[in-house]
Amino acid sequence: MIRVELLGRRQECETIDRLIAAVRTGESRVLVLRGGAGVGKTALLEYARRDRAGMRVLRAAGVESEMELAFAALHQLCGPLLDLLPRLPEVQRHALETVLGLRSGTPPDRFLVGLAVLSLLAEASEKTPLLCVVDDAQWLDRASAQTLSFVARRLLAESVALLFASRDREPALIGLPELEITGLRDDDAHALLSSLTHAGLDRSIRDRIVAETRGNPLALVELPRGLSLTQIAGGLGLLRSGASLPGHIEQSFLNRIGGLSEAARTLLLIAAAEPLGDPVLLWAAAERLGVDPAAALAEGTDGLLAIDERVTFRHPLVRSAVYQAGEPRLRRAVHLALAEVTDETTDPDRRAWHRAAAAPGPDEEVAAELERSAGRAQARGGQAAAAAFRQRAVQLTLDPRQRVRRALAAAEATLAAGDFEAASRFAGLARRDADDDFPRARAELIRGHIAFSSGRTREAPRALLTAAQRLEPYDLDLARETYLLAWGAALMAGDRPTLEATARSTALLPPREGGPRALDLVLDGYAELLIGRRSEAVRLLRRATPLVIGLPVADAMLWGWVANAVPPSIWDDAAMCALSDRQVEVVRAAGALAHLPLDLTAAGMATSFTGDLERAASLAAEAETVAGALGLPLSPFVRLRLTALRGREPQASALLAQTVARAEAKGEALGVAISQWSAAVLNNGLGRFAEAMAAARVAAGTTVIWVAEWSLPELVEAAVRAGELDVAREALARLAEVTEPCDTDWAQATLARCRALLSDAAEAPALFRTAIEHLGRTGLRAELARAELLYGERLRADRQPGEARDHLRTAHEMFAAMGLEAFAERARRELLGTGEAVRKRTGESSVHDELTAQERQIAVLARDGFSNPEVGERLFLSPRTVEWHLRKVFAKLGVTSRRQLREALPRDPASSPGP
Repeated sequence: MIRVELLGRRQECETIDRLIAAVRTGESRVLVLRGGAGVGKTALLEYARRDRAGMRVLRAAGVESEMELAFAALHQLCGPLLDLLPRLPEVQRHALETVLGLRSGTPPDRFLVGLAVLSLLAEASEKTPLLCVVDDAQWLDRASAQTLSFVARRLLAESVALLFASRDREPALIGLPELEITGLRDDDAHALLSSLTHAGLDRSIRDRIVAETRGNPLALVELPRGLSLTQIAGGLGLLRSGASLPGHIEQSFLNRIGGLSEAARTLLLIAAAEPLGDPVLLWAAAERLGVDPAAALAEGTDGLLAIDERVTFRHPLVRSAVYQAGEPRLRRAVHLALAEVTDETTDPDRRAWHRAAAAPGPDEEVAAELERSAGRAQARGGQAAAAAFRQRAVQLTLDPRQRVRRALAAAEATLAAGDFEAASRFAGLARRDADDDFPRARAELIRGHIAFSSGRTREAPRALLTAAQRLEPYDLDLARETYLLAWGAALMAGDRPTLEATARSTALLPPREGGPRALDLVLDGYAELLIGRRSEAVRLLRRATPLVIGLPVADAMLWGWVANAVPPSIWDDAAMCALSDRQVEVVRAAGALAHLPLDLTAAGMATSFTGDLERAASLAAEAETVAGALGLPLSPFVRLRLTALRGREPQASALLAQTVARAEAKGEALGVAISQWSAAVLNNGLGRFAEAMAAARVAAGTTVIWVAEWSLPELVEAAVRAGELDVAREALARLAEVTEPCDTDWAQATLARCRALLSDAAEAPALFRTAIEHLGRTGLRAELARAELLYGERLRADRQPGEARDHLRTAHEMFAAMGLEAFAERARRELLGTGEAVRKRTGESSVHDELTAQERQIAVLARDGFSNPEVGERLFLSPRTVEWHLRKVFAKLGVTSRRQLREALPRDPASSPGP
């Protein structure tokens, strides 16, 4: 088929043609056309979609007046595909049906919505390539922009093209492939100008016009309209220095609008205020305002408005020019008419928005309607829309108490939408105007959440503590919840004064009526830990453990991250693994994908103690994949832990330096604690005991209780080997204090192992055997291998090479099987000292090393029995993209089936199953 190119746009058209060609061959493509108003982006979109035989084209456009209506653009794009919804996985289908208003339910995770749209587009492209055209992306509602951005970054092999046009660098689209659209070159601009003027112009005049319009096609087309040749020759008479070109173009439209009849101008204003482009609504509103649409159209709109299946303007600038030019009184009348003709049952939110725009001043009835719309928007996951509705409700409220209540609700909704500055402003308004302390306390709570969510690590603990203290007289349950969050924030920040103040305040709280909840047991247990009443803390936290493992989803997402420390604080390895695995399972099932990276990280850390480094690495890779897809920050704690265990010094050192620098910059004690603990493990494995001791002392001195305690056995081992026995004894005393009340195999084994290191030849063997016996009843294979190594080293030092050989051989085999390379080498050297020859393992390379990180991740999941759709759900990929990756994996591994894949990538037989 012969394609007709646009004047002066050969290269741009060729780029679009290549994009379409790639999609026809089974690939996906994304492109953002960026340029100023009138530069020709919409014309290029029309070129892209025109006469594309064998392709399905979907269209959507941002509308400035619809920016506050959640998923408005997504409705446009996905509407024609709703018949495919039954083919989506259930959790994705429910999420998309909820945001599109097809079902009621809890607000879905916005990233789950993105995954659902990705799956829907992939499903639609199975038989026919798909072209999705999105115009005026700078005016997309926030929820749609975020969703489409997510989809654009995950497309690969779906036969889908996403083509955006945007005036500005829309934040959600930054980083996507971009083509800047500028004005026409001079010769093309001259050609266009010549086609529009019916009389010759001097070259100097043409040059001036082209220069002043900067080759903007719309300016060249629109500005000469209605002007005499003399006016044109005078330089258009419109281009004044200091004014922007879009302003000039809008002014030219305004000049044309001014020449229309009053009825035609009113009809244009109704169309500008009604973003759906529904002719039925246009006619109905016009009749309410006494305008005869047929008569108005007969008088003419100078080509500015077209009415067909939809009402469309010649250019978006026409809409904005018409709306801004309307008198405020007439604009309110138009919105009121549109509200009256908008169906209250099928479209209550748009009706509420029109009523709000029509209100000349405070209006309690409209404010209440906006509140109801905010609730519906939140139920669909449209946090930005909910925030906008609530903010407008505040503006329409006159009663002081209602205004404070609505300001608090607006602050909470705005915080959930991620606009921290606006949330702080509404919280400040509520605090200023409140006539009692309870709303002030709630405002303080919001400010604390803002500080924590915005990364103000040092400020958040004190703000949350202050809020909790002020909430006590009014809502004790909310106060206790806030105390727990303050505790967690202070722990992460290393804010010991706030930790101590939280513990003191918690100790003074009255008993809860109806008995303690999981939250209360956790809070009280943590307070007892800090105060130093370890036995009472263990009793409370042991009681809390099964409740925490069974937390409802809402509680797990709100404060479960603070409760993750419960099992390690009482040295319960089984509960630690069970809790982290269940958290992943619950969050996955609920579709709360924003919480998934942290829960996967916790599961990876717990798994690392079992020695199943492959599964831990898989969890870490998935966490990083999800965080990367969602644009969320994620500290590489699991990768750091694994490189330390493996003893890979160059990678570990670089990762340590990055993590410590980032943690110190943010004032994050957790990052420092995990980094220094990992450094101690790394150096103990490498036999660099002075360095290990230094790192362990730092980690043991942090406020992150469980990591500080995990560092104590590293400190004892390193100090003994470095000959710093006083340091070792001091660390052992602390370890005994924290482990003796726990009475778990993990606690007792760790204490026995460390005591053995400081015991004489008569006592040490029994202590080592006790440690090995206890660890044998756990899943802590890495810890068991280390106990075998330490016992073997001690036996060899005591000149018992025969017995030493058995334990060292066991340790070496376990380390080698798990991939703890530095510890395996340490065991090998000790074995050589007993007279047993052990071949040193050279870094074996295989075809597996040719797999990329993502390919290996997909291969492992496929090997473990997950289907392509299931793998795609976990990794935010479509099934077709998973299949595309697997074809490459099969080729690299030389296999042709999943059964052969299981043989090529065998599981460690002792490893635990995935979540």
